[in-house]
Amino acid sequence: MPDKSNLQQMDALLTKLKENQPGTAVVRKKITGAEVLLQCLVAEKVQTIFGYPGGAIMPVYDALYHYADKLNHILVRHEQGAIHAAQGFARASGLPGVVFATSGPGATNLVTGLADALIDSTPVVCITGQVFAHLLGTDAFQETDVVNTTIPVTKWNIQVAEAKDIPAAVAKAFFIATTGRPGPVLIDITKNAQNEIIEAFDYVPCQGISTYRPKPALQFSQVDEALALIKNAKKPYILAGQGVLLSNASEALVAFSEKTGIPVACTLLGLGCFPTDHPNYVGYLGMHGNYAPNVLTNECDVLIGIGMRFDDRVTGNVQKYARQAKIIHIDIDKAEINKIIKVTTFIHADAREALVALTEKSLPAKHTEWLSKFAALSTLEYDKVIKKDIGPDGELRMAEVIHKLSEMTEGKAIVVTDVGQHQMITSRYYKMKDPRTHITSGGAGTMGFSLPAALGAKLAIPGRQVVAVIGDGGFQMTVQELGTIMQYGIPVKILVLNNNFLGMVRQWQQLFHGKRYSFTEMQNPDFVKLAGAYSIRAAKVSERKNLDLALKEMLDSKESYFLEVVVGKEDNVFPMVPGGAGISDILLEEPKAS
Repeated sequence: MPDKSNLQQMDALLTKLKENQPGTAVVRKKITGAEVLLQCLVAEKVQTIFGYPGGAIMPVYDALYHYADKLNHILVRHEQGAIHAAQGFARASGLPGVVFATSGPGATNLVTGLADALIDSTPVVCITGQVFAHLLGTDAFQETDVVNTTIPVTKWNIQVAEAKDIPAAVAKAFFIATTGRPGPVLIDITKNAQNEIIEAFDYVPCQGISTYRPKPALQFSQVDEALALIKNAKKPYILAGQGVLLSNASEALVAFSEKTGIPVACTLLGLGCFPTDHPNYVGYLGMHGNYAPNVLTNECDVLIGIGMRFDDRVTGNVQKYARQAKIIHIDIDKAEINKIIKVTTFIHADAREALVALTEKSLPAKHTEWLSKFAALSTLEYDKVIKKDIGPDGELRMAEVIHKLSEMTEGKAIVVTDVGQHQMITSRYYKMKDPRTHITSGGAGTMGFSLPAALGAKLAIPGRQVVAVIGDGGFQMTVQELGTIMQYGIPVKILVLNNNFLGMVRQWQQLFHGKRYSFTEMQNPDFVKLAGAYSIRAAKVSERKNLDLALKEMLDSKESYFLEVVVGKEDNVFPMVPGGAGISDILLEEPKAS
């Protein structure tokens, strides 16, 4: 269970969420559309905006000049950095992230982040400038049809061509982004609408949309059907996903697991929703997850998926996935139910509401023998993989670094990872204790995510240690955001694990492509000098004897800090489910050559 201080932090965050509920705004004076927009954002309790100015959104930035006391704007170095920072802000706080960008390339630079936010259910409100309405469709300078471009990667979007329509668009955008299964939205505002002067406007937060039902009513008949399966189960098993975090259901999940005795494993995005030191926690699911939770998925008799998508990285070959089990799926998004894995029954509801109802009606139970199976396989994984990964022999390994980081921070830091081997290693070896302390790009797998997302998370939760864990490849994709960190003095810690390779691709090339390392080896710059050019304290470690002191110096710094750790060039991540294999075919070590 989270300790008292953690519960106090969670209560403080819930209070913050309540305080940030939108309010009405009534303005009775001549006002430009640009200022209308800013008044709406203030009414929505927005405090931080990540953005980059340009010609088509210049009226908004001109109006923003007078709102410095109400809206904190962070000038990023690239629009992709803006949306990833907004994602980090949203994932850490539970509040929507807000982004400004101009038309054309400014707007299209948001597309990667929008796709990332959509698949990972992150609430982000993007506001883009657009050319004058009379120029639409003429291929005017920096004109792009951003609405049609972003339809596939937004939960909802709209173009506004008149100032009077801005308040309703903003209200609807925030409502859609933050309710039900959260996601990104985009408002594209033409320049004439930003310049247009209107006499007055009323801002009323959106409370509902006739064609949109974000939160389904809990059906107790569905709860009873699930309970009937759980009651008779001998080997029940919970797979917990990010939906547990999004519905603030972590405590409810702990209560349900403790009452029923059911073991819990977490997906990549679900990490942190269940304490890693809880006796019922059995590990991390997925292609590079822990051995026991993967193998025993194919031995359980009742499988309960909560707020997760049965993603291919969790299921492996679906034809070999949990064929023996009766499956219960709890999800707020009905489109996810029966999409990949056919279920026995489901609860279409908010995860917290479903868990509370299940706990109230469940009978106390223990599954000691079943839990001991997880423990036995975990011991096997420790002996074959973990002991070597964190051991003091040979060259420095990624797992050793993350294991030490986890111990030094007691699993309490917000850890923001990029994509690749270091991401999987962090997911395995950093022991998250609290909700919203693990932030990564899951479904999209976006390299370059970590650095901007970490600065966004730090601005959202300034009182908490935030560590960006990045590979040398992903770091260089958004390295320019060191300038944002420098300009605003954001005390984020940056830990680059450098193996001079695109490590995850190299691992696959080694194991499945005859060690043909086709364009994955990297010649990198002097990262320490690069960080120094941005006035960020920096150090480099290549020997084990210097690691502890370097990590301590990084964590103790009151300012931003960059630490490069040189790790083994052919340091691989195991266990591993090979492509096309079933999850019980997971490898604990490199297969022997035939």
